Amino acid sequence: MDIISARGLSVGYGKTEVLRDLTFGVPEGRITVVLGVSGSGKSTLLKTLAGLLPPLGGGFAFDGAPVDYRSEASLALVYRRIGVLYQGGALLNGLTLAENVALPIRMHFPDLPEDMVLDMVHAGLAQVEMADAASKYPAELSGGMRKRGALARALALDPDVVFCDEPSSGLDPITSSRLDGLLLRLKETFGMTLVVVTHELRSIERVADRVLVLHDGRLHFDDEASALAGADDAFIRTFFLKESAP
Repeated sequence: MDIISARGLSVGYGKTEVLRDLTFGVPEGRITVVLGVSGSGKSTLLKTLAGLLPPLGGGFAFDGAPVDYRSEASLALVYRRIGVLYQGGALLNGLTLAENVALPIRMHFPDLPEDMVLDMVHAGLAQVEMADAASKYPAELSGGMRKRGALARALALDPDVVFCDEPSSGLDPITSSRLDGLLLRLKETFGMTLVVVTHELRSIERVADRVLVLHDGRLHFDDEASALAGADDAFIRTFFLKESAP
């Protein structure tokens, strides 16, 4: 079953189309990886699916309900059911890690008692093995810890789908592997659906169930991750050869 289904979706900025006429599904309880060269529209697509950027054409449904960007109620429903791990983490430097994680909870549930907010914050930090860092500020954390802290914030509302924009960017191979393992545990333990933008070949091999490849403004490949290795496609072979070159 697809929790997100796009039909004829076109995305971009102003009158400039970056991607056009995309039709695909995001299967529930699996990790879908979005690939493409720099500038191919990966992050733009992610912003649209996360309700942050209106589509230029077509549309998509979330759990069977069409998403209407003109309706605050429609977008609010999406925002409550998703989490976003931004590239770089995007933690606010003036807040502790716990305060950062609490932001979406307080935004969507302003009347929730403070003790319940704190319980949710610490449960989220425990999920990413960061409970001991709750009182630390982002500047006091390593790159990997900031990413895990940002992931805890993305998990704060117990989302159905988590969008991850280049989660391994800037991390060393060991830290990147640990983060991949964390994403896999979220899927396997909680049945979570994840959409991951990455160009890291090792991450793709470790976490991907399904792969979408964007090229030349269109959806170039949409299949199981296992089908990538045997894909008889010049662009995909060239893409992976270039990405794996030293």
